[in-house]
Amino acid sequence: MLATGHRKAIAGSAVKTGSSALRPRASQRCSSVVTNASALKGKIKKVVLAYSGGLDTSIILKWLQDEYGCEVVTFTADLGQGEELEPARAKAEKMGIKQIYIDDLRETFVKDYVFPMFRANAQYEGLYLLGTSIARPLIAKRQIEIAKEVGADAVCHGATGKGNDQVRFEVSYYALKPDIKVIAPWREWTLSSRTEMIQYAETNGIPVPASKRGEAPYSMDANLLHISYEGNALEDPWVAPSESMFTRSVSPEQAPDKPTEIEIEFEKGNPVAIDGVKMSPATLLAKLNQLGGDNGIGRIDLVESRFVGMKSRGVYETPGGTILLMAHRGIESITLDRGESHLKDDLMPRYAELIYNGFWFSPEREALQTLIDKTQEYCTGTVRVKLYKGNVSITGRKSPYSLYDKMIASFEDDGGLYNQADAGGFIKLQALRLRTMGISRKQA
Repeated sequence: MLATGHRKAIAGSAVKTGSSALRPRASQRCSSVVTNASALKGKIKKVVLAYSGGLDTSIILKWLQDEYGCEVVTFTADLGQGEELEPARAKAEKMGIKQIYIDDLRETFVKDYVFPMFRANAQYEGLYLLGTSIARPLIAKRQIEIAKEVGADAVCHGATGKGNDQVRFEVSYYALKPDIKVIAPWREWTLSSRTEMIQYAETNGIPVPASKRGEAPYSMDANLLHISYEGNALEDPWVAPSESMFTRSVSPEQAPDKPTEIEIEFEKGNPVAIDGVKMSPATLLAKLNQLGGDNGIGRIDLVESRFVGMKSRGVYETPGGTILLMAHRGIESITLDRGESHLKDDLMPRYAELIYNGFWFSPEREALQTLIDKTQEYCTGTVRVKLYKGNVSITGRKSPYSLYDKMIASFEDDGGLYNQADAGGFIKLQALRLRTMGISRKQA
């Protein structure tokens, strides 16, 4: 579900981890969970629930009322997922909720989370543009703010016990309010199947849409940066996704035969205009999504390494983000010094991993952000981009701070700016250690 980062649990057997004598029995493990949950029951007076208005979080809402007997405050975040959110208010009111928050966080999401991440050119495992990962700290931050406003002593999310989102939410909660109590229903309740959840919903008067009665072909998560598809029909990494699954892009084969060219302007590493038209961060990303989707850009099918230890197959559509990454690298290519650029590339995998694993609010991520943003001080200019059948090509770049000197780079007469004879000494110095090693080892 969109506001809670719900991921459908995948059925499977336990992984063997050494001698059975060292492992607690299943009954012991279960009793530990029950004991931890039971310790909170009766002590929680008010909880802030990340609520999408969908079936799963509506079930969680009712379960909280039944199991904890506490007041529930719902929070629904508009991150550009493309759904009408007011129905969530009506559902919450019908279930007796008095305090309902529905916040439009699209501009904050792009300006304060997406853009800083793209200033780093972050890609997890070299491919994933972190569309789900980057949304979780903002949702968690707003939940904690609301908890402080309403005097809640707990927060609740709808992530399963098998995915990354539980970590992202809870690490963020504790970073922002160390004494907060966290309720994670998927790690506590006994509803172990879709059938049992539907039965629970029907018993408690929660409407069950016809589309939810069968097994969903996949789980989806969406925001203004991307949409992801996981689970069920996609669990076999050899099976290709159905074309009917995609919602934000045409296939590259069906994209127009004529390329689309655009110009993206940057200021200090952030995109600020398309074709000379200034736009707000969220509006600009939405425009790039439309342009990218129309040209079959931004689809990726990958198997990633989850923080919790398993491999997971995901299919993503990130049309605007794919364009933005290429364009940003384009402006960096003429405004960043080689040392700056290479250092950024060295640090990027670590930065991306911190976001993927849920450590947005960690001191190391903030320290890296400070370094990254220092490199962006002169990252200002314009990049011309060609979009064509799934491809993004840079066809031009310019900047008032460009480090590219045509006279020096030219094969023609450079007026003495570069003495080619100097290269001989430079090369000999660079080769000195290799020549020394070669002589020494030849003798051996």
